[in-house]
Amino acid sequence: MTRTEALSWQQSMIDRGSERRQNPDFLASLGVSSATLAGGLAGAESSESAATEASTDKPKSTAKVLALRAGKTLVSPGGLIYLPVSVTEQSGFAVYLGRTLGEAGLEEGTELLTVELAEEFSLEEFDLPADTQWQGVRQLAAELSIAESQYLIEANAILNWHRVHTHCPRCGSPTEVIASGWVRRCPQDGSEHFPRTDPAIIVAVVGKGGKLLLGGGAGWEEHRYSTLAGFVEPGESLEQAVLREIAEEVGVRIQSVQYLGSQAWPFPASLMLGFIAFTDDEVAKPDGVEVVRARWFSKAELLSAVNSGEVIISHRVSIARALIEHWYGERIEDVPQR
Repeated sequence: MTRTEALSWQQSMIDRGSERRQNPDFLASLGVSSATLAGGLAGAESSESAATEASTDKPKSTAKVLALRAGKTLVSPGGLIYLPVSVTEQSGFAVYLGRTLGEAGLEEGTELLTVELAEEFSLEEFDLPADTQWQGVRQLAAELSIAESQYLIEANAILNWHRVHTHCPRCGSPTEVIASGWVRRCPQDGSEHFPRTDPAIIVAVVGKGGKLLLGGGAGWEEHRYSTLAGFVEPGESLEQAVLREIAEEVGVRIQSVQYLGSQAWPFPASLMLGFIAFTDDEVAKPDGVEVVRARWFSKAELLSAVNSGEVIISHRVSIARALIEHWYGERIEDVPQR
């Protein structure tokens, strides 16, 4: 039987340039608006140099911007749409994502940034395809390349952090942004604050006869099923979290656990740590709160249920889908919804 890779996105498709982005003049060198820099998102110490840089003659920037609005980005049938760096004049802030290592609609080596656009921002000045739409990661799941997925996930994650971490957690003072958008510093006490990531386990539970246990969450469509997941608590190991979450959600005792891989999931700031776990229990009892239904599937049963439309499994861009297909042994084709 052909075994698929548990995770197909392990290779990085972008060089995040952790050293480059520390330079206080780096965003200005990419053509980011001096007004944006002076607004504090590049750091107060770079404002004067940014304005000077912007006033001198220099070649037009080739940097591109992946713009987001309420978690969605611009897309056409040709793929993601990247805007010129001039959009930073209107955005209010910009964050450096990195230098592309794969094309994905861009030349390899393109410097890529992201911005948050207001709902009322007009795109009329940009020559966009007539069929351009705003779409989110879940809507684009079946269409994005590995590189595009990485760009969009990174952009969502860093902008989500900026959106909710605007003040110092120590003294409450508004923070200023430095390191090209990757650090927030308190001007009062000098403390520096970095993007946070919350670890969460996600598990493919395999029982007797090799059957897979899938569950349905509260608020989901009644025929949607996925792997089980939960956040790691303070002072808890990943393996302990697997045993606790599975016992809490479906009342199943786990005998052994194997780590498979991880995926960043920016809703809002999770790192999903994927496991396959084995149990001898045959009865699953949903807790009725987080999991409202649970069902065991043989490989033939799952394929039949998916093909008939009886069951919808997680979308392809997610680690949940990768775990399901790892257990199944090969790709499971999606069935168009009626």
